[in-house]
Amino acid sequence: MLAFLTANIIMNAVVKAMTTTVNGWSTTTKCGQPGNGILLRAACARNLPAVNVVQEAAYWTTTVDGAGHRLSGQRNYVLHFPEGQLPPNDAFWSLTMTDVVGYMVSNPIDRSSVGTRSGLVQNADGSLDIYMQSTAPAGHESNWLPAPTGYFKLMLRAYLPGRAVLDGEYHVPPVMKVS
Repeated sequence: MLAFLTANIIMNAVVKAMTTTVNGWSTTTKCGQPGNGILLRAACARNLPAVNVVQEAAYWTTTVDGAGHRLSGQRNYVLHFPEGQLPPNDAFWSLTMTDVVGYMVSNPIDRSSVGTRSGLVQNADGSLDIYMQSTAPAGHESNWLPAPTGYFKLMLRAYLPGRAVLDGEYHVPPVMKVS
């Protein structure tokens, strides 16, 4: 039992060391890279199984809003991308919602993700809002990602990420609670 606890402590330390968190969104660019040691490879396999190298896909996850509170279907949220600030990529991007374990959650419109190919409607100023809540936002149904009633997790992916992602200059905006 002690060996398992020690291994778990070491693995958690490796995960923390390889992760960058900005605006509540955590990411790593280290998985899948040649030359990674066994501990880093094990940490990647445990936390991001079957992950692509960052040149193929970048991943960000969050379970908290911009104020650091756990995401919950009991509240309404918006993810606001200012004009020109969608995840830079040469393929497509997607935002997926799951329960905290990572399983898709049933919802009334059978939608667990939105992205480049979802028919999202931009605001008049060119920005984009994605609404995450348990009931449809009046007038914004096309940009609605239905939330479960409990806690949830978000994963944003950018495929063939742009230079700003690869250089660590791009930051996903915070998820904001809507009053």
